[in-house]
Amino acid sequence: MTPKQRRDAAMLKQQAIVSAAKAEGNRALTAEEQAEFEGLQREIEQADAETEAQERGLLGGAGAAQPLTGGQPPAVQPEAAPETQTGGTRGIGEAEAERARAAEIVTLCRDFDVDPTEHIQSGASLDQVRAAILEGLKRTGAPIRAQVTRDEGETFRQRASDALVMRAGLPVDSPAEGAGELQAMSLRDLAIECLSRDGRDTVELLRMRPDDMYGELCRQFYNPTSAFPAILDNTIRKSIVHLYNEVPTTFQAWTSKGSLKDFKITADHEYVIGGMGDFLLVPENGELKPAKPRTELLPNRKLDTYGRTFSMTRQAFINDDIGFLTEIPGLYAASAKKTIDKAVYSLLFENKETFDKTKLFDAKHGNVMKAGSKPTQASIQAMILQMQRQKDPFGEAIYMTPQHIITPVGYEFDLAVILHSAQAVGTNNNDVNPLYNYPINVVQTPVLNALAGDGAVPWFMVANAASARGIQVDYLNGQETPTVRRMETPGVLGFQWDIYLDWGIAVRDYRGLIKNPGEKIAI
Repeated sequence: MTPKQRRDAAMLKQQAIVSAAKAEGNRALTAEEQAEFEGLQREIEQADAETEAQERGLLGGAGAAQPLTGGQPPAVQPEAAPETQTGGTRGIGEAEAERARAAEIVTLCRDFDVDPTEHIQSGASLDQVRAAILEGLKRTGAPIRAQVTRDEGETFRQRASDALVMRAGLPVDSPAEGAGELQAMSLRDLAIECLSRDGRDTVELLRMRPDDMYGELCRQFYNPTSAFPAILDNTIRKSIVHLYNEVPTTFQAWTSKGSLKDFKITADHEYVIGGMGDFLLVPENGELKPAKPRTELLPNRKLDTYGRTFSMTRQAFINDDIGFLTEIPGLYAASAKKTIDKAVYSLLFENKETFDKTKLFDAKHGNVMKAGSKPTQASIQAMILQMQRQKDPFGEAIYMTPQHIITPVGYEFDLAVILHSAQAVGTNNNDVNPLYNYPINVVQTPVLNALAGDGAVPWFMVANAASARGIQVDYLNGQETPTVRRMETPGVLGFQWDIYLDWGIAVRDYRGLIKNPGEKIAI
């Protein structure tokens, strides 16, 4: 088969690939189709180079063209073309122009869903093809459609990221199409695939030692367009979101969630909105009078940043250990959520001063029982009644609704009996239990046991947010899950990431909380 015949055959195969993609809704080429298309393009270029070399050999009297090696065109030294050779030189330029014309026509026709075969074979120029397409659109009245397709590189990164997450045993709700096909790939295999897509020679990459491969990937780490680091980033983010949501903390069951836009101290003016005094009678032509609440002792809200750094070590890459992508970031994410959990319960347990320079649970606040006890029908009723006697900042009554009982580990079964038994506990005369199916939620946490050690373990009651705001956890712009970013540290060998989360914990109103000092819990 002559070079020209090989070239024509390759172009026909390219057209078949393009036509198949158009027939399926004008979709983008798959990775395999793109690779085949590019391979055919190399065959076309090689055939053109052989034709050019043969023509140069005939024109310059240098004999037959030299064979091609390594897929590259032969090195042909240019010769001064005498006047009699101008026709041959023009033939070489025509071959190059024909190749460029065909490629441009294929690209143009594909954008407008037009078959380029007839235009290529007829020898039409690019301007003629463009005019024909425009005339066809005018004749048929079809609108010009702009189709936005997802970049194949992004599609591959999504598939690879889902494959790594699934390989680690984590669930993926809607994995990218084709992710299962990549699930068995090792980190080295994935690196070779990524680098080859960036133009590196696959054979060279396959021969590369693991150490050299790791060094190459480290250099790619700071290139924003490189696929391999982007795949690691996506995998880490997905594992963090999943594992963060799986942490069985309990603070979120009874605290409120808020959002702040910066790290400045924010005075909580909503503290005084709970009551603004009575509406005053306004006589005819009378004056409306403003309320003047004290605002010098408002609660404050403020965010801080908490975080860690982690890395994929050289050994982890060589050993094909994907734990650094899922388990380690997930553990850090879990640590962030547990840190918030511990901080919230520490705020209750440590009983520090609040915005009004008085301890959170204090007789002045009317939110602490005088004697400690374990949860009983009597102690729970006493706490409910005391909470319901609270007043707002203007001395007005509050419609307080208890919603949660926060207890250490050890009282779960006692509370189940107290709250779900129709008969009063400890009586034999069928007394009705007033707490039977009382609408209150039990929140149990081992953090209180750990904080108390061998001492008495307190327990608490919390009102719903409509009654009093209680404790609130704020996040920067509402972002609850940790943020991950690549850490750029000069001189550090390896892949490193920062993981951090911005949050703040504030007592917004002590009236929605009441404490029972508790007692020691027998083991």
